[in-house]
Amino acid sequence: MQGSNPTKTLARTAAATVAAAALVAGLVQTASANEPRARAAGEPTGITTISTGYSIPWGIHWMPDNSSALVTERDTFKVFKVTPDGRRTQIGTVPESQTTGGEGGLMGVAVDPQWQSNHFVYFMHTSSEGNRIARMTYDGTSLTGYTALLKGITKNRYHNGGRLAFGPDGYLYATTGDAQNTALAQDRNSLNGKILRMTKDGRPAPGNPFGNHVFSLGHRNPQGIAFDPQGRLWEAELGENARDELNLVKAGNNYGWPVCEGNCSQAGMTNPKATWTTAEASPSGIAIVDSAVYMASLRGERLWQIPINAGNENVGTPRAHYVGTYGRLRGVTKVPGADALWLSTTNADGNGGEPAGADKIFRVTIG
Repeated sequence: MQGSNPTKTLARTAAATVAAAALVAGLVQTASANEPRARAAGEPTGITTISTGYSIPWGIHWMPDNSSALVTERDTFKVFKVTPDGRRTQIGTVPESQTTGGEGGLMGVAVDPQWQSNHFVYFMHTSSEGNRIARMTYDGTSLTGYTALLKGITKNRYHNGGRLAFGPDGYLYATTGDAQNTALAQDRNSLNGKILRMTKDGRPAPGNPFGNHVFSLGHRNPQGIAFDPQGRLWEAELGENARDELNLVKAGNNYGWPVCEGNCSQAGMTNPKATWTTAEASPSGIAIVDSAVYMASLRGERLWQIPINAGNENVGTPRAHYVGTYGRLRGVTKVPGADALWLSTTNADGNGGEPAGADKIFRVTIG
């Protein structure tokens, strides 16, 4: 069990004290009764704790009927059903899972769009021979069965990727890291350092650019993917020492790693749409609400809001929210039928200095 980190706690308390003092002194602009503060469209307007008691929650995915969400825990391999008001129930664990002493374990989860007829749920997790994508059956009460759909994704202590999402085309997309072997990201025949696209049985999806599972290449450690209302795929990934990235992903494109980190002029490489220093971001999950990508940041301990345009590929100026307030932020997903997000912490992961069970899920209202 990780002990608490008094240095981080004192730092956050000090930051809150300084902010409060600034408000009193009139150094920070705030809304008055007659002059409401100017606010960007779609900006978060409120945050509340919705569910507590987690240890490194990693993946969050809502059920198609919106009755609950499934939440995975990376190191315990547990899967929880969480209702909209935050009540949680463990529904099982994912068999054959292992940790890596770092970032591997039970990671992404995706619910089949036809769940009500086939009851399939998909997981990405670390196993004895590597990272896998697997399928289980969920009847609304418990998980049963286990089928490994795709093996052979190299694992390592770090850079395992791990996010899953179904696209509007009905195929399953997965992010994979370079497993600390940078050459794999440029190898079209490797499953690592990629975004993969596959059928529900784990086979390469028809129309993939290289005739295998690979949809795009040149990724270092992508942990966030989301589709916008136009069906475009956005992806966030952790850089090494210089720049983290938000990419607009297209079939067959090469996103540069390890030749480039951030923007570059190398022929054949696709530049990111936005970049940050690794201290400002180190991104994990992303979600899209109200014409903006929301990007959860680990080392940066903040939620980035990046405006996107339906009519072109440009992005607006990123805005940071909750800087240093809630610690390391890992998962973010849109709440169905609402302009709202669920946002999870991962402060019990050995880097956040908090004990097991300290992690939370918040509900963020977007106004």
